Amino acid sequence: MLWLVGILIVVALIVGPSAWVKFTLKRYATERLDFPGTGGELARHLVQRFELNNVNVEAAQEGQDHFDFVQHVVRLSPSVLNGRSLTAVAVAAHEVGHAIAHEKKETISRLSTRYLPLAHFARRITAGLLLGWPVITLVLQLPYAVPLHALVVGVSGFLAVLVQLVILPEEWDASFNKALPILAEGNYIPQEDLPKVKKILTACALTYVAAALIRVLFVWRWFKR
Repeated sequence: MLWLVGILIVVALIVGPSAWVKFTLKRYATERLDFPGTGGELARHLVQRFELNNVNVEAAQEGQDHFDFVQHVVRLSPSVLNGRSLTAVAVAAHEVGHAIAHEKKETISRLSTRYLPLAHFARRITAGLLLGWPVITLVLQLPYAVPLHALVVGVSGFLAVLVQLVILPEEWDASFNKALPILAEGNYIPQEDLPKVKKILTACALTYVAAALIRVLFVWRWFKR
C-alpha cells in the first residue's frame, strides 16, 4: 500500500506544476475591452521602446510562445498575438523580457544559449532511446532488459528536467526583472490587476520545467504498458 501512496505522490509532484500553469494561463485569458491593445501590439511597442532593432514579432503555433535568440524573433500564439487579456499581455511582456536580456547581452541570457541546446539534445536522446532501444539491443546482440531500458531513458528524461531547472533563473528574470516592472510602471494594465499578472508571470517562468516533468511521466506510463 505504501508503494501506491508513493507513486501517487510522485505523480502529483509531476502533474501538479503543469496543471497549475495551464489553469492559470487559461483563467486569465478572458478578453478585456478596457485594454488599449493586443499582446502582439504590446510586444511590438516594447521592441521599439527598448530599441531592439534586430528583433521581430511573429505568430507561432498555439502554446509555443518563445523568444528565438538565434533568429531574434519573439514568437507568440494567436491567442497572445491577437488577444486583449491579462494572459496575452503578460506572456507578450515575458517573451520581450527574454529579447531584452539577449539583445542587451546581459549575463543572465547566457544560461539559455549555453544550456537550452543541451535540453533539446536530451529530449531527442530520450525519444530515440524510448523507441529505438529494442533495435539497439538487437544490432549489438545484447539481451533486452526492460529495467535497463527504463533506467537509461529515465536518466535522460530527468537530465532534461535538470537543464530546465538550470535555466529557471533566466525565466524568472524575464518575468520579474523585466515584464513585471514594465507592466507595473508603464500603465499598460490597471494596478489592481498586478496580483493576477504576478501569477501569470510565475506560470510563464515555470512553463518549461512543468513540460519537462510531464515528459518524465510519459516515459513512466509508457513502461507501465
